[in-house]
Amino acid sequence: MMAEQQQLPPGLAAIHSQCQACYPNQPNPLQVATIVKYWANGPDPLDYINIYRNEGNPPGVPPHWHFISCGLSDLYGDGRLHEVLGSGQPSGYGFEITFRLKRDKKDTTPPTWPAELMQSLAKYVFQSDNLLCPGDHVSWHKPLNGSESRVRHMLLTEDPQVSSIDTPLGTCSFVQVVGITADELAAAQKWNGPGILELLKTRLETGGEWLICDMYRGESLFELDPSCQAKVDEGVYQDGSNLSGVSGVCSWEDAEGIVGIGNIPDSSLAPAPLPEVHQLPPAEDNGCVAAELIRTRTLDFVHIKFNKESGSLLPLVLRGRLKHGRHFTFKSAAGDVAITLVTPSVEGSFADNKHPYAAHGPWLHILVEEDFLDKLITDLAELAKIDKVVLPKRYDWKAKKFAISIIKDEYS
Repeated sequence: MMAEQQQLPPGLAAIHSQCQACYPNQPNPLQVATIVKYWANGPDPLDYINIYRNEGNPPGVPPHWHFISCGLSDLYGDGRLHEVLGSGQPSGYGFEITFRLKRDKKDTTPPTWPAELMQSLAKYVFQSDNLLCPGDHVSWHKPLNGSESRVRHMLLTEDPQVSSIDTPLGTCSFVQVVGITADELAAAQKWNGPGILELLKTRLETGGEWLICDMYRGESLFELDPSCQAKVDEGVYQDGSNLSGVSGVCSWEDAEGIVGIGNIPDSSLAPAPLPEVHQLPPAEDNGCVAAELIRTRTLDFVHIKFNKESGSLLPLVLRGRLKHGRHFTFKSAAGDVAITLVTPSVEGSFADNKHPYAAHGPWLHILVEEDFLDKLITDLAELAKIDKVVLPKRYDWKAKKFAISIIKDEYS
């Protein structure tokens, strides 16, 4: 085995060595391999996905299949897919993804759908250059295995068994994909991913200490333990929300009419949440278009529009972000339209107290003062239960020359 291991490319050998340390009795795991590699113009970025049989160690961890990817990090070191940065720098994207799927002890063959799911996530990373980081969430909006399961979204965490490694081609961590339900996703958006992951660990039904996915579970965390909702509410009150932005259906207009529209195709993978930043880029910092072609302009009136899903996030945005002095951005995945809500404590905005509405091209900034924020929280509270709101619905604050509309599906 040592001679065989030495013949492997350096990055791949490092991953296999780390996995063998976890599974010493499985030197030749089951493997899903792409026929035409991505670097040879194949469709799938992950060259290999190894599948290990975990018998359930330590105690309290149920038997499961452990899927581990090979391809997001640099496997070869010859520049065929990733720039070689060297020791101490990220290898490729700097991580691989893993997935743990609960199995019956009698099962001898793992399903292949987790490998397909991992390939889809890897495609998103390669196409967008957005990293998948522990604590992030992925809104999937359909059962992960294509069934009728309630598990249809994902949280990301550090793999509890496979430690980060330093390879000859750079560093590589292992990010585990955790299947969650719709209300668990909503709680992660409302508060933060790490907090929900810790609550999921407290019950074997929701994954236990190692967060093992059970596609057959019929109840969410909050149905199994209603007291968890109070813990989430307290967390939001104390910490606010870590969600600083989403891709969504949104548009905005000034007094002269429609300025920008954007939406997400139903079949697309929505981008990961925008990274938490403490200072927004200055308005004049525009590396692609000359400053004289796109000027920041102030607006006397603003009307913003959201679809149902984006509108349902507004109570979270106001209470969990702006109330804690943080910003939030709604970004179109299909275009350049963006709407950022800021408070006076957020630095770098091109809106200010004198001009609370300002636009730089299709990017709109809205400055919300404390007194108006409290008004918005009260007036938009019903959107937290948006299924009970008759749509379309428009909210007007004439004194502020500001309006919000929640529409059904398409803009009119």
